[in-house]
Parts: sequence; C-alpha cells; structure tokens
Amino acid sequence: MLWQWCIQPFVEFDFMRQALFGVCCLALGAAPLGVLLQLRRMSLLGDAISHAVLPGVALGYLAAGQNIWAMGAGGLLAGLMMALGVGVASRQSVVKEDAHLAAFYLASLALGVVLVSRYGSQADLLHLLFGSVLAVDEATLWLLVAVAAITLLVLAVARRPLLVQAIDPLFLQARGGRHTVWHIVFLMLVVLNLVAGFQAMGTLMAVGLMMLPAVVARHWVRSMGGMVALSLVLALLCGYGGLLLSYHAELPSGPAIILLCAALYAISLVLGRQGGLLRRYGGSPK
Repeated sequence: MLWQWCIQPFVEFDFMRQALFGVCCLALGAAPLGVLLQLRRMSLLGDAISHAVLPGVALGYLAAGQNIWAMGAGGLLAGLMMALGVGVASRQSVVKEDAHLAAFYLASLALGVVLVSRYGSQADLLHLLFGSVLAVDEATLWLLVAVAAITLLVLAVARRPLLVQAIDPLFLQARGGRHTVWHIVFLMLVVLNLVAGFQAMGTLMAVGLMMLPAVVARHWVRSMGGMVALSLVLALLCGYGGLLLSYHAELPSGPAIILLCAALYAISLVLGRQGGLLRRYGGSPK
C-alpha cells in the first residue's frame, strides 16, 4: 500500500520523476531566499515580483512561443525593472513602500493578463498564471538546475554580507559594506528564482514555495541556520506530497503543493514553539 501510494508513481512515470526533480531544484534555491526575505520584512516584495514578471513572460511568449529562455529573459527584465522602480518611487515619494508595491504588482498583473488574453488564448493565460509541474520539459529542467546552482553558489560566497544586510543594513552601510550592491544582488536572486519557477508553478504560485516554508520554519526555530534547513526540508516535503496529492486526487499540481504548505502554516500558527497561539494564550509548560 505504501509503495503504491508514495513511490510507484515516480517509478512508473517519467513525467512524475521530472516534476519531482524540478520541484527539488526550486526548493533548493527558493527556500533560503524566503528566509532572507522574511528577515528583511520584505515578504510582500516576493509576491509583487511574482506578479511583475508576467508582462515580461507574456512578451517573451508572444515573441517566441513556448521558448523557456525567451520567456525567462522577458520575466527577468520585467521583475528587475519592477524591483528597481519600487525602490526609486519609494525614495522620491512620500507614499510608503508597501503602497508602491501594491500599485506596481496590480498594474503588472493586469498588463500581463491583457497581453496574453489579447494575443494568446485562455489556455495560455491559465498556463502562465498557474503553471504545470507535471508538464515541465528538458529545457525547463536545465533552467531550474542553472538557477538553483547560481543561487546556492552566490549564497555560499556572500552569505555574510547578505545576512548582515538582512539583520542590520545600517551597520553594513556604516562599515562600507556596499549595501546597495548586495541589495541588488539579492533582488536579482529573488527574480531569477521566481522566473525559473513560473514555468513549473505559474507566476501566481511560484512565490508560495519561497515564502510559506520560511514562515513555517520561523514558528519552530530561532537560529538562521535552523530556519534555512527547516524551510528547505519543508519545501521538499511539500513538493513531494503535493505531487502525490495531485496524482492521486487529480488536482492541479502547483496549487496542491501550495495547499500543503498552507496547511503546515495553519498548524504552526497554532502549535508553533515560537509565538504559536496555543503557547501564547493557552500557557506552556516551563
């Protein structure tokens, strides 16, 4: 029974093995970035960028069809323009950054939907918005591998300045640590991972695998290393479980993965060791 439910789908079907490999690559790059976004209190930025890549992806699709590299390049350019645009608007305006984020991502989402609806089809729109992990091809897998490798390499080399910037950016700036440079590097990593994730999980779902495991991990551990490790494990488990749920229950694969992440979030919100509602209001043993 356990073999039939948990292992046999990946043994019998190539598309299930490819989907699992793709989700693992996504988790490797996205989970650590989700922890850093949370520490920076920039969780909404990931959501905004995931919407912002849609117009670029749509233009790449309209120009070259289902060419993952063209759509990826368009999404990367659109995401970086949105991130930099929000930064400039926030510094030059009296309006808070969260308001600019909302304005940019709503405009980007609307523009992307209009472009695909006008020049594409309803099926194209649904694919770009929600993706299909079970339909990833070899080109997409190579993109996911490349982005995961780049992300892990940069995080390994620059983990100290990126962590200091997340915790105390003023200290890094005072010590001449090139605050702006590291901020741009971090934004590029976030955009790269969201662009890589859109083909598998869509522009609306890709950010879920980045942020939800990180939020869950924060409810259970306090150390940076612990949060990164736990968020990565949770992202991998939710990816694996979501694919099985999608296969057996005939559900969309991307939303199934995110629903598992959301279920873990709900449990952690109530039972979590760090600020869980039960411990906060129900008392906990000393």
